[in-house]
Amino acid sequence: MAGALAPLAVFLGGVAWLAWHGAPDERGFWPVLLAALTAGLLLCRDRTRYAETMVAGMAQPVVMLMILAWLLAGALSSLLSATGFVDALAWSARALDLRGGLYAGAAFLACALVSTSTGTSFGTLLICGPLLYPAGGGAGAEPAVLLGAILGGATFGDSISPISDTTIASAGTQAADIGGTVRARLQYVLPAGALALLAAVIFGGAETATPGVLADAAGSARGLPMLLVPAFVVALLLARRHLVEALLLGLLAAVVLAVPLGLLRPGQLLQVAPGSVAASSVLIDGLERGVGVSVFTLLLVGLVAVIEASGALARASARSGLPATVAGAEARIVAMLTVAVVLTTHSVVAILAVGPYVASLGRQRGISAYRRANLLDVTACTWPFLLPFFLPTILASSASVPGGAAGMPRVSPLAAGMHNAYSWALVLMLVVAVVTGYGRREGAVGDYEAGAK
Repeated sequence: MAGALAPLAVFLGGVAWLAWHGAPDERGFWPVLLAALTAGLLLCRDRTRYAETMVAGMAQPVVMLMILAWLLAGALSSLLSATGFVDALAWSARALDLRGGLYAGAAFLACALVSTSTGTSFGTLLICGPLLYPAGGGAGAEPAVLLGAILGGATFGDSISPISDTTIASAGTQAADIGGTVRARLQYVLPAGALALLAAVIFGGAETATPGVLADAAGSARGLPMLLVPAFVVALLLARRHLVEALLLGLLAAVVLAVPLGLLRPGQLLQVAPGSVAASSVLIDGLERGVGVSVFTLLLVGLVAVIEASGALARASARSGLPATVAGAEARIVAMLTVAVVLTTHSVVAILAVGPYVASLGRQRGISAYRRANLLDVTACTWPFLLPFFLPTILASSASVPGGAAGMPRVSPLAAGMHNAYSWALVLMLVVAVVTGYGRREGAVGDYEAGAK
């Protein structure tokens, strides 16, 4: 067990050191991950199998999908920014008088709507983050609180949408119907959402707005037609079209709309200066934004793959010896998934890994399938959206990069997670639910097999 978990210890130790020193962008995690992978290689019994397992983990279709989506989303964000889209959002915020905390609250609601509709927190961060965050400068929003609100809104949909991967995985492993599971989950997520919205409104106002973003309110409205592009992308996602398809068509729509309107010059799409071998382009700039998180993802999933192959996850989960009461069993469910999430750094993988044991334990203690599924899902939507070495916080930090042009600072993964009031509210709801029994009677039945009986 010690040898199997040693690479994880190296990784977490490096992340803690980075967080203590200000947590740089995701490129700072590259050497830490390389050190963790090397530690595992030195300790493993079969180095050839270790290398093959690592590469197989990196080559998973879902990993390639995430990387391609981040690259395309970066290109779309860069393209929209070049058309004055951020100025248009800031102008709209001023026209609606959404300033400070009101803007942060509106950002939370907008991201919650998109993430609930599409079922993807990653997609919401990719599309909404680079657009809503820079505009917060002129609206006088506190940077870290604003990004935390954007991250919290993205988390909201992941925790309640019936098409979210965590919803499907948690309900499926507990043999519970998705509709009933989502209805039962409202009593956890709605209070948490209300607390997060209140926190954004109260704490989301900066002392002064970022200067220069809204210097010319009339001129900044020129980019308003570009609002059609993200709306088009979201509409495609709502129609259950593939994320990559939606992003590629979004790029095409942005070019087709911006060039005739004079918001974008053709030379901005691709240009090679005389005597130079390097090309410049707003698209190239956007693609480069996704390089850091893409390399981070490849190295991280390689580390997760070898830890899973070692069997460390199953052994660590089996050692959570908590009391055998109903409250103790529920606390064990939360603790097991927390361990699994930290070990795998992937919510769905963690749910699938501990789901069968949770189902068996819950049935023995009379815990309904809805309750088990919701304990799993709510737990899965806390730590990955709070701690700085998970993809959501890394991605949220990356989404703050375009804010530099609008005078908004980059927010570190640690700061983004610590200001995610929604996930902190979910932690509070978990404690209340387990300790007091709140929501425990979510239907005496809920299992497909129990319903059949």
